[in-house]
Amino acid sequence: MSATTDPAGDCFVRQFRQILIWPLQLMPLVKGGPIENHWQALTTPEARELWRELDDEFPENPEHYQERHYREFVAFLPHVQRFLYGERASRSGRTTYGESPIRIFRRLDVKTARLTFHDDPAPLDVEVIHADLYFFYDVDVVIPAIEIATENLSLKRAQDVIYRFGRAYPAGWTHDGEGTNCLERVDWLDADGAILSSSDYQARAKYLGSVCGHQAATISAHWEWLLAPLRLNQSPEPALARYRQLEFHRMPTMAWLAVDDPTAIARPDYMRLAFASAPDAPAHTGRFMYDFENRYCYDRFYDPGRSDSVAHTRMLCSGQAFIAVGEAGKRLFVDAERGFLAQFRHQYFLVGLIANFHRAALLMMSDRLVATVSRLKIEDRESVARFRHDIRKTLETFLRFTHRYYFSEISDQLPLRDVFRLWAGHLGTDRLYAELRDELSDMSSYLETDLLRRQAKTILQLTVTTLLSLIGSMTTGFLGMNLFDLTDLGPVQQIGVFLMVFLSTALLTFYTVRKSRRFADFLDALADQKADWNNRMSLFKKVWRER
Repeated sequence: MSATTDPAGDCFVRQFRQILIWPLQLMPLVKGGPIENHWQALTTPEARELWRELDDEFPENPEHYQERHYREFVAFLPHVQRFLYGERASRSGRTTYGESPIRIFRRLDVKTARLTFHDDPAPLDVEVIHADLYFFYDVDVVIPAIEIATENLSLKRAQDVIYRFGRAYPAGWTHDGEGTNCLERVDWLDADGAILSSSDYQARAKYLGSVCGHQAATISAHWEWLLAPLRLNQSPEPALARYRQLEFHRMPTMAWLAVDDPTAIARPDYMRLAFASAPDAPAHTGRFMYDFENRYCYDRFYDPGRSDSVAHTRMLCSGQAFIAVGEAGKRLFVDAERGFLAQFRHQYFLVGLIANFHRAALLMMSDRLVATVSRLKIEDRESVARFRHDIRKTLETFLRFTHRYYFSEISDQLPLRDVFRLWAGHLGTDRLYAELRDELSDMSSYLETDLLRRQAKTILQLTVTTLLSLIGSMTTGFLGMNLFDLTDLGPVQQIGVFLMVFLSTALLTFYTVRKSRRFADFLDALADQKADWNNRMSLFKKVWRER
C-alpha cells in the first residue's frame, strides 16, 4: 500500500510491527501420567522440516554477540535472567540454576501473511518476521508468538490489523455468512509467494459443529495448520501433543507504530489503540474513560509540550493490548539495534511474555483444580484416593511454579518495571494467584483433616480390639494356666489344634474390628456416669444388631 492510497486526513503509520502472544494449555497424552516434555513433538523427523529449535544467543566468541541481546540481558534482574537464559556454568558441570526452562522452536517456511479485509478487495501483504513456539518446563503451557511487519499504513488500517489479525475463530457471522470481528481471509505464503494455508472463517458449520459436538470452540484452519504437529484436543487425528484454548478468541497483542506526529492522534484513537478496538468503534463515553490517561497510558516519555527526542513516545497498556507510538523521524525510536524498536522487540516482548505466561499458568492450574474436584465422589474410595493424588500433584506443581517462575519484580529499569506492574495489574495476575493459593490451601486442609479422621478411626478400632483381646488373654493366661494338656498329642494333632486356634482367633479378631465402632459407643456410654443402664444395654444390643 502506498502513501497515495491513504485516505485524506488520516494519520499515517510509516512503520508498523505487531506481535501476537497466544497462551495455550497443553493436554496430557496419558491420563495421570508423569510430566511430559511436549516440545519433543517438534523433534521428530517430520517436524524438523518445519520447526527449528533456537539455540541460546550466547556464542563462544564474544565478537559474534549482538549488542541488542546484551541490552536485553542486562535489562532484567538476576533471577529473571536465570529464568530466561539459564546459566552457562551448568554446562561445565558445576551445580547452579541450570539451563533455561524455556524451549523455543521457530517455523521455517512461513515468510508472508496476506491479509484480506472486508472493505477492500486489495489484500495487504505483511512480512512474517518470525513464528515461534515457547515451551516451559514443568508447566503445561505453550505460547505461540507471531511477529509481522509492514510500512505505509493509514492509522485506520493499522487499527484494523491490530483488531482483526489475532482472531482464533469468528465471534459470529453476518447475514451474508462473513465472519465478524475477523479478517475476510488470511493466507500464509512461503518465500516464493505460494499459499501454504488459508483461513476458513466462513465455515460456519465447522465452528457450530465443534461447539455442539465437543463443547469446545475450534480454531481457523490457518492457525491450526501453523501449530502442526500440535493438534487441538478435540481433533480426531492422532497427535504427539495436544492443546486447547485458555481464553477467548482474541489473542493478546503488542503493536509498535512509527507515525509522523504522535500528538496528532486524537484521544478516541488512542483509546481504540489501547483496547485493540476497530477503527470505526464508537468512542467511550467521557464518564467511563475520564481517567484513561492514568489507568492505561504510560506517559513517562510523552509530553506534547516538549520537542526533545523522547517526548513523543507513548505507551498504552490494557492487558489485552500493549501499544507503543512514536515519531518515525526520530532514530532513537526506529533504530532496530539501539532504539526503542529494539527494546519493543526484545525487552518489552519478554515483559509481555512473562506477564501472559503467569496468567496462563495460573488459569491452567485452576482448570485442573476444577476438573479434579468435579471428579470427586465421596462414597467411592477409588475416587477419593485419586482426588488426594491429583490435589497433591497440583499443589506440587503450584509450589514449583511459585519458586521457579512467579516474579513480582523483573527489572530495576523504571520503564520495564512500571510497564510490568501495569500489565500484570490489568491481567489480574495477583488476584488469580491469591485465589488459586487459597483454593489449594483449602484442599490441603481438607486432605489433612481427612487423614486425621481416618487415623482416628483406625486408632479407635485398634483400641477396642486391644481391649477385648486383653480380656481373652488375661482369661486364658491366668497364672500361666493351661486349660488343655496337649503335650501327649502327636505333631500332626498339635499342628491341627494350632491351626484351629489360629483360625478361630483370627476370625474373632476380624469380627471384633468389624464391630469395633459399636463397641466403642457402648464403652463410651459405660464410662459415662450420667448414662443410665437402659441406655447402656441398648447400645450393647446394637453391637450385635445388623443395620
